Amino acid sequence: MSEKTIVDQSRAPIYEALQNFRQMRVVPFDVPGHKHGKGNPELTEFLGEQCVGIDVNSMKPLDNLCHPVSVIHEAEMLAADAFGAAHAFLMVGGTTSSVQSMVLSTCKRGDKIILPRNVHRSVINALVLCGAIPVYVNPEVDCRLGISLGMQREQVAKAIAEHPDAVAVFVNNPTYYGVCSDLRTIVKMAHDAGMYCLADEAHGTHFYFGEGMPVSAMAAGADMAAVSMHKSGGSLTQSSLLLIGPRMNVGHVRQIINLTQTTSGSYLLMSSLDISRRNLVQRGKQVFKKVIEMAEYAREEINAIGGYYAFGRELINGNSIYDFDPTKLSVHTRDIGLAGIEVYDLLRDEYDIQIEFGDIGNILAYLSIGDRPQELERLVSALAEIRRRFQLDGSGLLSQEYIDPEVVLSPQEAFYAAKRSIPLKDSAGMVCSEFVMCYPPGIPILAPGERITQDILDYIEYAKVKGCSLTGPEDPEILNINVLV
Repeated sequence: MSEKTIVDQSRAPIYEALQNFRQMRVVPFDVPGHKHGKGNPELTEFLGEQCVGIDVNSMKPLDNLCHPVSVIHEAEMLAADAFGAAHAFLMVGGTTSSVQSMVLSTCKRGDKIILPRNVHRSVINALVLCGAIPVYVNPEVDCRLGISLGMQREQVAKAIAEHPDAVAVFVNNPTYYGVCSDLRTIVKMAHDAGMYCLADEAHGTHFYFGEGMPVSAMAAGADMAAVSMHKSGGSLTQSSLLLIGPRMNVGHVRQIINLTQTTSGSYLLMSSLDISRRNLVQRGKQVFKKVIEMAEYAREEINAIGGYYAFGRELINGNSIYDFDPTKLSVHTRDIGLAGIEVYDLLRDEYDIQIEFGDIGNILAYLSIGDRPQELERLVSALAEIRRRFQLDGSGLLSQEYIDPEVVLSPQEAFYAAKRSIPLKDSAGMVCSEFVMCYPPGIPILAPGERITQDILDYIEYAKVKGCSLTGPEDPEILNINVLV
């Protein structure tokens, strides 16, 4: 492949190959069995012939995701160039798969990894798989908002000094709420100590293309970054990118990815990554400028309502909130006497507005490349009306979103240990062997190997009463929980 081909960001090689394939009128005697939709007319009517016609299997003209040598390889090179990475992998198992590949590429059984406890469950899932030992840096908490913040430099330095044998430092960039740590400094700390630095950028695709954004992981020198293109980048749900820096071995990372990722990569997902990357390179700067403007306007309007607090860059303190994602529209609701999840439910049930999530004290409206000002006006108006119609006395509302865990065993040891199911209400003092979390955002309240405390039980019960969607345990009613024998 020529250098010109690699950097020609007007190209979308997977999309182009699928367009050529569509014109070839190939007779399929391979999978998938719907045979370009002919075998499943209801599916074809629902999704359309254009869609099912390119839901095809790997073949020479279309390359193979497990070992790409042509159009998928070209798409990876273009993505790497667009994001400033040494290499990029197209991922079809969501950013969960990207995050797990980062951990599995750098950690093996018994290795230590330094990370904040407010990580997505996919990180701890990876520890269950590989047997690595978490060294948690408990995040500072904003007591007014009830949210966990970023990693303080001093805490990271302390963890590195106390665990010089750790192999990696893991950072959220940003958190679900838009909070960023001092990533450049943390990368330098990790590298100076001979460790890798891994970044979960599930909510940071736009950092690579917008102006006035927090630093991206690749620009900060991180070794790996998981980028959720389907969130703010506009690709189809479940499509993601895994970016790596020059210190990583491309072949080794590919082998790790192939341990868990499907051998039947979806061309719908891959082509959406290809097209979305091109779109972001060509239009990202102006598009995300408008997204920031919409978010700033919405913050002003929501704060003018009274009772709500749409927070932003005024929270920056140079350390635990080193920077803030200006596209994030997070709104604190507790001062109108309603939990975030209650406002979330009211917006959907009363106003036909679906936001990203509501938790105990906040809501998040996810703004990205597909939003328009008139839809934001509708959200602002609905929030004003919710305050007028449903405001309550806020006394007695729980505020804390994060409870420091007491880690007793590694996630892998606890997950596979002998266990028994007991009533949740009787489990205080026991060691949990499964996950409990509100989803979204998917940050565990309890993870395998952590001691169950009364504060945690009170939080879970409160979340259930308020209507949070709790997931994780074997018992779908979450009346019982698995604990170590």
